[in-house]
Amino acid sequence: MMQTEDIRIGPEGLGGFLTVPDKARGLIIFAHGSGSSRHSPRNAYAARSFEQLGFATLLFDLLTEGEAGDRRNVFDIALLAKRVVLAVDWARQQTRLQNLPIGVFGASTGGGAALAAAAASPHIGAVVSRGGRPDLAGDALPHVRAPSFLIVGGNDREVLALNEAAAARMTCEHRISVVPNASHLFEEPGTLDKVLALSGAWFSKHLAPAGRETIPLPMA
Repeated sequence: MMQTEDIRIGPEGLGGFLTVPDKARGLIIFAHGSGSSRHSPRNAYAARSFEQLGFATLLFDLLTEGEAGDRRNVFDIALLAKRVVLAVDWARQQTRLQNLPIGVFGASTGGGAALAAAAASPHIGAVVSRGGRPDLAGDALPHVRAPSFLIVGGNDREVLALNEAAAARMTCEHRISVVPNASHLFEEPGTLDKVLALSGAWFSKHLAPAGRETIPLPMA
């Protein structure tokens, strides 16, 4: 049975939950959105989905409690991206994790932070943005090299337009997938599971070691 550990990252002591299955095939680091944290039931559900595919997961708070009290920090993509890179560097120093390919799963503002982090760190091998704001990555977008998957709800029209504009600036391998009849948080029955199936296939494809079988990417 997999055990989830409480861990601390960096000099700020950012709290996190780390789960590592036997013979893990990669590590998925979560970059949550504004108003969320490592305690999010939605993120925990997503983590269990990735763990069933053999991925280790790291859910951590991008901000300290004091920092989160200042709303400016919640939308400071440069700061959030630095914290994602901090988590990547922390993972690469852990014996159990240091050889695992790393993906980042971002949501809302965390989608922008994930992409900005991918532009800054060569150690991020794939990115998925769920209902994210990749546009917030700004001038970092053309510098992202990690294959990036932008997943948006069909009813989230404003965010879809922002994703399309961001994708037009990206030069890496990237894809947009629209989940029909889904709102921003994918609260409609079956829509979050659709997101996780798409995300799991993307990570399986792009974080797979040479010679390992990958999961075919489902059609949206």
